[in-house]
Amino acid sequence: MNKTILITGGAGFIGSNLSERLIGTGRRLVVIDNLVTGSLANISSLLEADNFSFIQRDITSDNYDEGLPNQIDAIVNLACIASPRAYYARPIETMLTSIIGVKKLLELADAINATLIQTSTSEIYGDPDRELLEESYNENVNYIGPRACYDEGKRAAETLCMDYHRIKGTKVNLIRIFNTYGPKMAVQYGRAIPEFVCKAIRNEDLVIFGAGSQTRSFMYIDDLVDAIVTMLVSGKVYDSPINLGNPEEYTITELAQIIIHLTHVSSNIIFTDRLADDPQRRKTSVSKAMDYLDWYPKTTLEEGLLKTINYFRTNG
Repeated sequence: MNKTILITGGAGFIGSNLSERLIGTGRRLVVIDNLVTGSLANISSLLEADNFSFIQRDITSDNYDEGLPNQIDAIVNLACIASPRAYYARPIETMLTSIIGVKKLLELADAINATLIQTSTSEIYGDPDRELLEESYNENVNYIGPRACYDEGKRAAETLCMDYHRIKGTKVNLIRIFNTYGPKMAVQYGRAIPEFVCKAIRNEDLVIFGAGSQTRSFMYIDDLVDAIVTMLVSGKVYDSPINLGNPEEYTITELAQIIIHLTHVSSNIIFTDRLADDPQRRKTSVSKAMDYLDWYPKTTLEEGLLKTINYFRTNG
């Protein structure tokens, strides 16, 4: 029997790209999404596939598992509001998705002996006091700030996962995803790359919050999907969270300049007030991903940005 994979939050940016990769592998895919930030348009090409089904539901609801197949081999949890503009507007819902929702998925995974891949985030590191972020770093987070609903929610989810694993033997894997970009990103939620790209395409000014010296590690979506598929295929349970990102570090000003260059426009860069608790450095170590998954990102920033620009030119 072909394996069945449940993808929660599967109509979002990452989930829809993952579904497109998996749909041709013979696996049965079940996607749950409440469509708060996800979109049916992201998965429209999959809705008629025999091995794909979609359920519009919130994973915190009492009946979230109604209609699910009896056998599920793996769960990939991507259900959480993930952009600052969106979780500033829905902080309580964001926090509870990572606590109540993850608890429900852990109970399900435990009951049916499925492996839960919990997608965590580089945001759990907060505003780090070091250059390179390894999984052993214990973070520097403002737990009562406006970003805490997401940062602390994801941290609490990791705690729940590890407690279920230790106490009940539930099979869980934690992946900490660094800034990821590519086709199907939503423009309206203020992510830097889609916002810069779409403004540049329209030859509008690019607005940077803060001095622009803050850094990020930008990973193209195909590289992230490669890592998740590798983890699904291996079926292994790993003994540590695993960072997934691109170790190449760029300032936000450098990113804006590269996008202006690649779009061949004359947009200006405008600076405005820094966002509260916005991390000043974000560079990932992927040594564990290399050791555990034999994985390293393949896509350069310029290659990924050109694909993303072409997508938004066509679909913007």
